[in-house]
Amino acid sequence: MTPLSLIKTQAFGNDFLLASRADVADVTDLPALARAICGRHRGFGADGLMFMEPTTDGARTRLLNADGSTAEVSGNGVRCAAAWLAHERRLPVGSRLMIETVAGPKRLELLEANGLTYTFRAEMGPPTEVREEILDVNGTRVRCVVLRVGNPQCVVLGPVTEERLRTLASQLAVHPFFPEGTNVELATVDEPHRVRILIWERGVGPTEASGTGACAAAVAAAFAGGASRSVEVASPGGTQLVEWTDETLWLTGWATVVGRGEWWGA
Repeated sequence: MTPLSLIKTQAFGNDFLLASRADVADVTDLPALARAICGRHRGFGADGLMFMEPTTDGARTRLLNADGSTAEVSGNGVRCAAAWLAHERRLPVGSRLMIETVAGPKRLELLEANGLTYTFRAEMGPPTEVREEILDVNGTRVRCVVLRVGNPQCVVLGPVTEERLRTLASQLAVHPFFPEGTNVELATVDEPHRVRILIWERGVGPTEASGTGACAAAVAAAFAGGASRSVEVASPGGTQLVEWTDETLWLTGWATVVGRGEWWGA
């Protein structure tokens, strides 16, 4: 196999490998490639592998989770792609980029550049299908807020603990109610303008942060938890700002370009 050039990026500890779509044009099994490259011990290690095709105003992207499954969109992944473009194109603060995803185009504005770290405000689109459901998890009735923010989300308001993440959230991620699987957030409203979460991502497992998960938790907290529609969402990797307007969701946070490597197909 010809060595595959990869760019390592991360946003709040949610890490992605970026590759040129043209460089994998002859690869017949992209999910297998994603599983191999994203492996933490035998690969480069990442939460996802993103294929990018540059456009004049940004890039077209396709994202595979660490297990090879398709991710419609990632809020942190979108920013990671934008950070690489900002670095490569030497974009000034105030520049705008369009990152096309399976869930539609996402518009970003570069707010700050500090070395290899870039802060963006991204328009993530409006949440849809927001509602409460009561689901049975191993005989326990669990009240959830389910919705889509380009991808499926399930938010449980209440105690945020590692034990509940590995027992409750992991089970909800593969619950029969969600035929395509779902991302799960445990969320608690510390203050009207601050929400704290833990994340179990579909196709990945626990992650330090999630952009779409932060958006989903913010919506759920406002919808059913008494939170403001503009909140800081804190996860183990750091804090992002989510603004839920009448038209859309805005997600603000940073992404860092970590480095470059080559996959030799081992």
